[in-house]
Amino acid sequence: MVSLQQSNIVCIMKKLVFFVITLSLYSFYACSTSAQTPPSRRPAPQERLFTSQAIENEISRVAGLITVPKLQWMFVNCFPNTLDTTVHYREDEDGTPTTFVYTGDIHAMWLRDSGAQVWPYVAYASEDEALRKMIAGVINTQLRLITIDPYANAFNDGPTGEGAKDETGSPQNPNVFERKWEVDSHCYPVRLAYAYWKATGDESVFGPLWIEAIETILETFTVQQRKEGDGPYYFLRVTDRQLDTKDRTGLGNPVKPVGLIASSFRPSDDATQFDFLVPSNFFAVSILRKAAEILQTVNNKPALARRCLALADEVDAALKEYAVGEHPVFGKVYAYEVDGFGNKYFMDDANVPSLLSLSYLDPSLAADPVYQNTRRLVWSEYNPYFWRGKAGEGIGGPHIGKEVIWPMSIMMRAFTSDDDAEILHCLQQLVDTDAGTGFIHESFNRDDAADFTREWFAWQNTLFGELIIKLIADGRLEIVNSVKCN
Repeated sequence: MVSLQQSNIVCIMKKLVFFVITLSLYSFYACSTSAQTPPSRRPAPQERLFTSQAIENEISRVAGLITVPKLQWMFVNCFPNTLDTTVHYREDEDGTPTTFVYTGDIHAMWLRDSGAQVWPYVAYASEDEALRKMIAGVINTQLRLITIDPYANAFNDGPTGEGAKDETGSPQNPNVFERKWEVDSHCYPVRLAYAYWKATGDESVFGPLWIEAIETILETFTVQQRKEGDGPYYFLRVTDRQLDTKDRTGLGNPVKPVGLIASSFRPSDDATQFDFLVPSNFFAVSILRKAAEILQTVNNKPALARRCLALADEVDAALKEYAVGEHPVFGKVYAYEVDGFGNKYFMDDANVPSLLSLSYLDPSLAADPVYQNTRRLVWSEYNPYFWRGKAGEGIGGPHIGKEVIWPMSIMMRAFTSDDDAEILHCLQQLVDTDAGTGFIHESFNRDDAADFTREWFAWQNTLFGELIIKLIADGRLEIVNSVKCN
């Protein structure tokens, strides 16, 4: 008679054999240029939350250009992932579009993530009325959420009261999921609105709610310059994670008011060490100038436009004076965080805005020699959150843990590169580190891509699709089709 232990061993061995055979078949079908790609991992058409014919046409066009089966498979899975799985489109009683966007596996709407998730679709909005209205709905929702609570980073789908309950200097609105003050939370909605306007010419999103949101952004940015003291906001959380709360009774380390804007948290939702977060201040300069153009051209609000430009100029000047440091290896570089007293933190975090991503968010910075020095620094062992291992190389951050790489950093390296070899190296890593899932993950262990976090992370997936489309548009199809299967 076979014992229970022996039976379990036999069962385990059968599963192992099945796994090996499955993996072998996957490797053949995904990597062989003569074989068909594996089945799409998209939801069935009737299960997709939102469908755009313009995006479906683009998926077919681009997939037809890609000759590497696995890369083609990943593109088809990833590019529509935000639409397929996170977009909840509605209309108010008067027909005004409103769109609530989940950040993948967390059913809340981050202002940053939602703006980034739908960003790659803006270019197609003029071709598809349903898509245009959906993106307008995202903008309308983001503007409304900013006016509900300018210090919140993430919101519920209605006043559900779900989410973290922290001590922040103000009672938490039931619409708020988390109240971490992050400068970039105000930047992404303006970036999206500006691009939407340029792509469609539609001015409907620039009504009274837009004006109220811009005034709220200006007020919040000005208060967080800390010229009149620390301001009303602080953040305290009972936690075993150091970067999930702020020191000095929730206020953070002191800053000298030099014109920069304090950000209590990074785009990773980790607390800043020095509250003047340099990448986010660069982002603020960019979006304030974009807002000014809209206010002047569409709204005929020259005084409000001048306020935006004045603040942008002040922050820009402060960045030039206080954000640049002399590195012993790379020369003049931008610090990740500063405090205005002369203290500088030389590092980079993978989440965008990051130092690496500066020229992705503002292409004019690509020619800046200080940025180019910084780019070399952050992609090296001189960045304490840069990792290189058996599975790949890239930037991580303290949010997940040690020795993990965020594919977002690999994509940002490719977005900000003009070197074909560097771009191909990035693409190769992205294809090699999907762990057989056909999707991009939040992070993976530097030595084992199968050890990853967040199987469902729509921002990273859609960003991957954006990268492939950009490379093809830039005339780098040959580079895209040079990816190998290892």
